[in-house]
Amino acid sequence: MTADHYTHGHHESVLRSHRWRTAENSAGFLLPELFAGARVLDVGCGPGTISADLARRVAPGIVAGIDIASEVIETAQSLHADQVGENLQFSVDNVYDLSFGDESFDVVYAHQVLQHLSDPVSALVEMRRVLVNGGVLGVRDADYGGFVWSPEDPRLEAWMDLYQRVTRANGAQANAGRHLAAWVHEAGFSDAAVASSNWTFHSAEERAWWGGLWADRVRHSDFAHQALAYGLADEHELAAMASAFLQWASDEDGVFVVLHVEVLARR
Repeated sequence: MTADHYTHGHHESVLRSHRWRTAENSAGFLLPELFAGARVLDVGCGPGTISADLARRVAPGIVAGIDIASEVIETAQSLHADQVGENLQFSVDNVYDLSFGDESFDVVYAHQVLQHLSDPVSALVEMRRVLVNGGVLGVRDADYGGFVWSPEDPRLEAWMDLYQRVTRANGAQANAGRHLAAWVHEAGFSDAAVASSNWTFHSAEERAWWGGLWADRVRHSDFAHQALAYGLADEHELAAMASAFLQWASDEDGVFVVLHVEVLARR
C-alpha cells in the first residue's frame, strides 16, 4: 500500500477552502452524467460539501464519500448530519485499496486528489475496479503551472516555486492537470473527454477570501511545516509570501486565476 504525504494537511485555512466547494463550482462537467438512482463514490471527499450536493442530485441513489483522514471524515459527518444515513455516507478509506467490491458504483469522482498522490495511476486502476462496466469516471485537478495572477509580485513567484518544490519532495505533481489524460489512459479507461475550467478571484470579497486563506496556509498549514522541515524555506520567507497574498488581496485590480483540467472517461 502506497503511503502519501498530503501537502496541504487539514489546517483550518485548508478546510476553509474545501468547505466552499460545491457540485456547481467543482464538478460542473460531471453533472450531466448523473441520474436518479445512481451510485456515486466521491474519492478524497474532505468535509463533504461536494458529496452532499451530489447526493441531492442522484436521490434515491447513494453517494459514498471517502477520505484517508479520519478527522476530516468526522467533520463531514457533522456538517451533513441531516443527510447522512439517507442517501449519503462517509467513511475512512484508502484509494489504493478501496473497501468496496468490484463494480459497486455507476460514477466515481475525484476532485483535487490525483495531484497529491505519488502513484495516481494505481489509484485510478482501483477506481476503475469499483466502477460498473460502462460506468463514468470524473477527475478534476488544478495545474499550478497554469495559474496566473496580477499584479505581478516576486514574492508570489517565490511561493509558486516553493509549492512546486514541496510537492516534488512529497513525490506528488503540482501540475497534475496536464497529466490527467495520460494517467487515465494508462489506467485502462476509454473514451476520455478532456476539458478545462477556471476559478477566478477578482471581486473585493473574492480577493479577501482567497488571499486571506493562502496567507494563512503559507504560515500555518502542513505546507508551511513541510517547507521548513525540508529546508526549502525559512520563517522570514514564508512571512513575506503571506504578506504578498494580503497585498494582492488589497489591490482593487487584483486577479487570480486557478486553472483546472477535467477528464470524463468510461470503464
